[in-house]
Amino acid sequence: MRIIRSVHDFPAEFREAMVTIGNFDGVHRGHQRIFERVIESAKNVGAPSLAITFEPHPKKVIHPERHPFFLLTPLDEKLALIESCGIDAVLVINFNIEFARTTAGEFVRSILWNALRIKKIFIGYDYTFGKDREGNADFLRDRGAQLGFDIEQIEAVFIDNYVVSSTNVRLSILDGNVRLASRMLGRYYNISGTVVQGFRRGTGMGFPTANIQAEKVIPRAGVYVIYAIIDGLRYKGVLNIGFNPTFGNEELSVEGHLFDFQGNIYGKKVTILFVDRLRDEMKFPSPQELAEQIAKDIERGKSILAAECPP
Repeated sequence: MRIIRSVHDFPAEFREAMVTIGNFDGVHRGHQRIFERVIESAKNVGAPSLAITFEPHPKKVIHPERHPFFLLTPLDEKLALIESCGIDAVLVINFNIEFARTTAGEFVRSILWNALRIKKIFIGYDYTFGKDREGNADFLRDRGAQLGFDIEQIEAVFIDNYVVSSTNVRLSILDGNVRLASRMLGRYYNISGTVVQGFRRGTGMGFPTANIQAEKVIPRAGVYVIYAIIDGLRYKGVLNIGFNPTFGNEELSVEGHLFDFQGNIYGKKVTILFVDRLRDEMKFPSPQELAEQIAKDIERGKSILAAECPP
C-alpha cells in the first residue's frame, strides 16, 4: 500500500480513484464495509482504491481542552489495518488549525477535484466534513453533479442493536465490555507496552507489570482474560488493570499472569489482546485471600480460552 502525505504533486497513478474519507479510528467493521465497497468498485472499473485520513485526529486539534484524547489505533496501527483490508493507497492529510478552517466547498474543489480528480467517493452513514461540518452526503451529491464524480453512502453496521462506530467501540472498552468491542472491531482489542518488574507480592507468582502506551484507550479497571503476543508467539493468561486496592497502590498498573510461558519477559514488548472480562477489581482483607481469588480467576480464564476460537 502506498502512503501519500501531500496533495501537492499527487501521484498520477492514483488520480481518478475510487475514494473514501474519514478518521477511521479503530478500523472497525463499519470502516471495513466501506473499504470493501471501494475496492469492489475500483476493480469493476479498473481504477485504484484510495483512502483519505487525517493526522493528528481532528478532535485533538479542534478540541484541545478534551485532554487526553485516547485513540483506538495510533496512525501506524491504523495504516497497517487499512493495508490489510486491501486499499491501494492512503492519503494522510496533516490536520492543523489552518486546515480546520477549510470549508467543505474548498476541500471538494481543491483536493477531491483539482488534486485527485476522483471518480467516486464513498462515505459512512453520518460523515460530515469541512468548517462547521457543513459537508455531508447531500453536499457531495450536489458538488459531484456539478464537477463529475459520483457518491455512495454506506449504511450503518449494527451489532447487538448498537451502531458500530469509533465512539461506541471506545465506550465499550471504557466500560470493560471488551467482548462487544471485539465484535465491533472484527478482532480483539489490543494494547502494547514494555514489561517491567512487578511488585512480586501477594501470591508469590511474580506478576509482571506492563508499561502501556498512554495514547490508546485503556479498559475499565478489572480482571480480564487475555492473549499476550511476545516475540511473535501467542500465550494465554489473565490480566489485572487497576490500583491493587488490597495493597493501597496509587498508580494504575497492568499486571498479568501467563499460563504457558517459561522464561524472563522483563524488558520485552508485549501486545495484550483482550478476550473477556472476569470481574471488577476488589479489595481483599488479606494477601492470602487475594491469592485464592487469583487462583480462581486463572481457572476461569483457562476454561474461557479453551472454548475460544481466535479470529
